[in-house]
Amino acid sequence: MSGQGHFLPESESARREKAVARELRQSGWWKRRIADGRCHYCRREVGAHRLTLDHVVPLIRGGRSVRGNVVPACKDCNNAKKSLLPWEWDAYLERLDRPDSE
Repeated sequence: MSGQGHFLPESESARREKAVARELRQSGWWKRRIADGRCHYCRREVGAHRLTLDHVVPLIRGGRSVRGNVVPACKDCNNAKKSLLPWEWDAYLERLDRPDSE
């Protein structure tokens, strides 16, 4: 599903990237990344077993399953971020922190 709520057929490259992501999750590198159990975004400690692999630049937005583009994220942050790009995610967080100005 795209960020706008439309279903898109999964491309061959997206399937390949997801397979690479599955391999990354099994790697020693990833296990070391999640060892402290802390979410990259909110910094909460949720436990290594509760962290997900998030693509900083989402696959649907051209991201790849490479070490420099994946971070451990709690399910809440990963679900909220969806297909946002880093600067879109930052803007979203700023709106959450900003008190209403009415």
